[in-house]
Amino acid sequence: MTLSLRAHVARPGFLLDVNACLPTQGVTALFGRSGCGKTTLLRLIAGLDRHSGSQVNFGEQVWQNEHHFVPLERRRIGMVFQESSLLSHLGVRDNLLYGYQRTPPALRRLEFEDALDLLGIHDLVDRRVDQLSGGQRQRIALGRALLSSPQMLLLDEPLSALDSQSKRDILPYIERLAAHAGIPVFYVTHAADEIERLADNIVFMQAGRVTHIETLQQALNRPDSPLFQDDGPASVLQGRLEPAGADGLGVFRAGMVTLKLAGIDAATSSARLRIRARDVSLALDPPQRISILNHLPMTIEKLHKPVAGKVVVRGRLAGGQPLLAEISAWSCTELGLAPGLAVHALIKAVSLFN
Repeated sequence: MTLSLRAHVARPGFLLDVNACLPTQGVTALFGRSGCGKTTLLRLIAGLDRHSGSQVNFGEQVWQNEHHFVPLERRRIGMVFQESSLLSHLGVRDNLLYGYQRTPPALRRLEFEDALDLLGIHDLVDRRVDQLSGGQRQRIALGRALLSSPQMLLLDEPLSALDSQSKRDILPYIERLAAHAGIPVFYVTHAADEIERLADNIVFMQAGRVTHIETLQQALNRPDSPLFQDDGPASVLQGRLEPAGADGLGVFRAGMVTLKLAGIDAATSSARLRIRARDVSLALDPPQRISILNHLPMTIEKLHKPVAGKVVVRGRLAGGQPLLAEISAWSCTELGLAPGLAVHALIKAVSLFN
């Protein structure tokens, strides 16, 4: 199944001109700078806006063309915005049940208790909306959207209004939601770290156009990827997270790779770990008597062309997962780094956040 779009939206100082087929497997992120047209495109998909000359087809369903328009309420789409948009005159339970009770039983994909489990909101259902934090509001908004049993979920920068800690708290729940929803999820953001944690596919946008569409791994394999413009290159490992022990350190396991993480006290059977290349150092010999806790054997696959005196080193860990390290060109020459060389990647536990 595909989502095919043709959009031509002209406003003073802005033109959205898109003709593309978007992936519908897993989470597809719409990524680009503010003002590039991400939200305009999402509103077109949702049926919130109708623009002459635009076409939207989802599989065999024609949602919009020159002669036909299906409104939002008939597209069976769940939406979550930057602000939670909860109904303030209703309590949390009634907000969650709002769409659920209006969905015919035969179309229900998720039961009420299942949504509470998925989002960890059992202790919130008897509260008033004004008693919730920003992160809690967004979890309730996600639950309400899911309980309407949509055939597609649209998330428009759902974390942009949250502080850093609240974002870290809610990201695991969005990961679980995406893994269990079984429907296409389109996620608008300009935050690369959110994409690296959540996305399966990325639609890159610039100045009202789709420049290219890639899988997450394809994007991570390009050192010039737009994902790296602000925070530099990064790697994403897929594994599982174990709660902190007596030493206060969580454990992330990815096949034959084990990493210790600071400040993590959670557990999940499937998780992604983002590692910034600038947080990875390389050594030729096994380190001894050193405060850096994570020492990973790695084989160098490629040295990317130096930029501004820095070299991105692409390596492969035991078990096959890729890892990037960003070091100075001087260090690269001094160590004699080359493809095929076995080295040790050193990563501080305090630099890692799930």
